[in-house]
Amino acid sequence: MTAFSLEPAQTAWCEELRALAEEQLRPLAEKGDPGRVNRPLIAALGGAGLLDRMLNSGALDLCLLRESLARGCTEAETALALQGLGTHPLVRSGTPAHRERWLPEVRAGRAVAAFALSEPGAGSDAAALALTAGPAPGGWRLTGEKCWISNAPEADFYTVFARTTPGAGSRGVTAFLVPADRPGLTGTALEMLSPHPIGALEFDGVPVTPDDVLGEPDRGFRVAMDTLNLFRPSVGAFAVGMARAALDATVAHTAHRTAFGGPLKDLQAVSHQVAEMATRTEAARLLVYAAAAAYDAGESGVPRRAAMAKLYATETAQYVVDTAVQLHGARALRRGHLLEHLYREVRAPRIYEGASEVQRTIIAKELYASREASA
Repeated sequence: MTAFSLEPAQTAWCEELRALAEEQLRPLAEKGDPGRVNRPLIAALGGAGLLDRMLNSGALDLCLLRESLARGCTEAETALALQGLGTHPLVRSGTPAHRERWLPEVRAGRAVAAFALSEPGAGSDAAALALTAGPAPGGWRLTGEKCWISNAPEADFYTVFARTTPGAGSRGVTAFLVPADRPGLTGTALEMLSPHPIGALEFDGVPVTPDDVLGEPDRGFRVAMDTLNLFRPSVGAFAVGMARAALDATVAHTAHRTAFGGPLKDLQAVSHQVAEMATRTEAARLLVYAAAAAYDAGESGVPRRAAMAKLYATETAQYVVDTAVQLHGARALRRGHLLEHLYREVRAPRIYEGASEVQRTIIAKELYASREASA
């Protein structure tokens, strides 16, 4: 098991990121249209060098980025993470032509990426994809739909996973890089609980060629899992960042808010809740860092550790934010309050990139498989 601790330079960098998010990125986020891609915000991330840093980061650096940005501006964190999710398959499996065309644009914040895996009937069961890539002269034609795709329908390109071999399960899926201007590709925006850019995509015979393949034909599921194994711990980091923001606000609030003749912090029921929030947040943070360090070190058991990190951190963040709302009272329910914002933001990470139930399944399967292998 990899041992690790943050260096002073890393801690200082995290504080710089949080300050950048609060002072420069949050004003851009507040000017954006809810539910739409915020291109000025993405351009600012590129101008600050954060998109380039993300694409060249290991798992631990990615987690530090996401956690720190989330403490200061969740919209900035989400914009950065979605750029990474849609672009990582190009970094790992793209051709030189793919990288030359798109990576400079992503790094500069000029191009918007999207990761198109989920479908109406294939969310948690990603191997059950129904979008087909039917044979056509010079390549394939994509027919079907994708749903719950972040940055759709406004992205400039999509990493699309489609079935090229019927009946082959995960072994018959191919990853394609599909520019948004391909004929037959259309999309619609979806309104969500938290106003993120999310939409559905329709593929009506969209043409793709061997030059559009990421990796190898029929091996696209590996591309998807490689991306998710990296990003799952960092979803946990996003959750930790939100939990820390809620905890910071709660410590400040309970220290000065008076009730029953003194500050709330003097009430044992309150102080014990704050202590529980802090303990769970720190445990989640360490679990996320451990999973990221294991990924960077190339250790075995990364899928299980990534699943544990995402599961525990997202469930913890839900608890911490909910408790923070309770301790703040009605003021936390007012539109525009930090905790009202976090309350809406914190729910989705328990679902996307593998719901909590899926993470528990991954953890249990690996535990039993390890037992059988050692028997």
